[in-house]
Amino acid sequence: MFIPRSQCGTSYALCKRRLGPTAQRRRTLHGRGIERLHSSFWESAMAGSTSADASRLMELMSARPPCVFIPTHEEAWALSLVREAACGDAEEYLTWSIIDGLRDGLVRDQPAIPETEHPAGALFYLFKRIETVRAAIMLDLIAHLDDARTARLARQLVQRCAEMKRTLVLIDHRDELPPVLASEAVRFELSLPTDDEIETLVTGVLRTQHQKAPLRVDIPRSAFDAILRNLRGLTRREILRIIEETVSTDRIFSADDLETVLTRKRQALRSGGLLEFITAPTSMNEVAGLARLKNWLNVRQKAMHRDAEAMGLAAPRGILLLGVQGSGKSYCAKAVATAWQRPLLRLDPGALYDRYIGESERRLRDALAQAERMAPIVLWIDEIEKGFASAASRNIDGGLSQRMFGSLLTWMQEHRAPVFIVATANDIEALPPELLRKGRFDEIFFVDLPTPAVREQVFAIHLRKRKLDASRFDVAALAVATDGFSGAEIEQAIVSALHDAFASKSAITTERLMTAVQSTIPLSITMDRKVAALRTWAATRCVPAD
Repeated sequence: MFIPRSQCGTSYALCKRRLGPTAQRRRTLHGRGIERLHSSFWESAMAGSTSADASRLMELMSARPPCVFIPTHEEAWALSLVREAACGDAEEYLTWSIIDGLRDGLVRDQPAIPETEHPAGALFYLFKRIETVRAAIMLDLIAHLDDARTARLARQLVQRCAEMKRTLVLIDHRDELPPVLASEAVRFELSLPTDDEIETLVTGVLRTQHQKAPLRVDIPRSAFDAILRNLRGLTRREILRIIEETVSTDRIFSADDLETVLTRKRQALRSGGLLEFITAPTSMNEVAGLARLKNWLNVRQKAMHRDAEAMGLAAPRGILLLGVQGSGKSYCAKAVATAWQRPLLRLDPGALYDRYIGESERRLRDALAQAERMAPIVLWIDEIEKGFASAASRNIDGGLSQRMFGSLLTWMQEHRAPVFIVATANDIEALPPELLRKGRFDEIFFVDLPTPAVREQVFAIHLRKRKLDASRFDVAALAVATDGFSGAEIEQAIVSALHDAFASKSAITTERLMTAVQSTIPLSITMDRKVAALRTWAATRCVPAD
């Protein structure tokens, strides 16, 4: 619910509303069920709210499955959903953690049941009495299933639940159940919050903050919507924390907070280690050459409009840019996002892998789900071959790369969110052949080393970026001298010449640039065979970018 400025005045005038019986009951249940491991602002934000997750879980729980597995780092949200689903029957249920043991999940500060702190003791207690409760919730049990006795008790408890039409709910930060339970459990994935949920969460935090100390809200609807859009792709906990931190210092919530929200969102994404929010704008004018690629992007941009969708024209899904290192592929990914006015997220495939079993697959799923929730976006998968080079062989890493690569391909084929992929690659030999099959990408472009005319553009662009007048230099002669250079190598030659000029306290000249060029050995010489092989392969399989 948005409260406009006209209704707020100089303080946060909260609109009071009547809660219907259902909402009042839900608020009561949440109030009784939230235990001390949850913060007060979370409870306040959750009160009276519903979600698609709650509906899905309630439907699942009504079928009385013997075991439900919820892999998540949002334990508080998962507990709230399970409690809501279990309370639908107004029956008793129990909650276990290794710190608290088994406790009555409906009564605050209820003492723990004796001798149930150890997982085996808790499982044995539940096995003997599961028919007396609707459901049992166990937090982070997977870590204890390496013990043979505990694993056996868990298996027998699930079998007992099946007989008695009861449910064991496992909420865990780990992503995979061990084989002893995997075949018996129904996996339930929590979704990221919808736009409506984000608005509910934000207004909930603002109410809670206003109750603590007066809070001034002075924000037009358009700016409020912009903040909500920029919170897409974050978890509920991250959204609550960002808004709380944004208003806690100056006690003002205004349009000026948009930049603060963006900054904190970048920090949140960076802490996850997978998706990086790229903010440096890059114009297509800063990308030299690549005429065919630029034209293709310009034509496909028109297909983003609703009129195109009404005609049955599908939005473009993505491109693969294959080419020599330093040829401008990364610049192009940034320029696409700027030209299309979409946020740019960078996915580092090398950061996907985790030492814990199942975590790598979960990290990939979470990253892709996050990208979908933030749509419309440009998703830049940088040097895609580094993350999936082992996908062709099951023997190298036990098939992990193969499974993850398969998950990525399935998502690329099936996702419907407006996520445009720009994948870059330097080494064709490391790319699994399935990735190159027609239909994975809208087009595969080969970005070759720049021609003399393009090298002139590269010199002019980088000289202008450093506040130098390109007309004062003989860029034609420099372009001839840099035959076989990539754009990145030309830029580094300019940087080297600038350092020399600064050190000698003299002006930078064409001659000084020539000296820097002559001292540079390009990759086209040091890796000539690899570059030649790449060109040969691309000649019949890729569209030239220029």
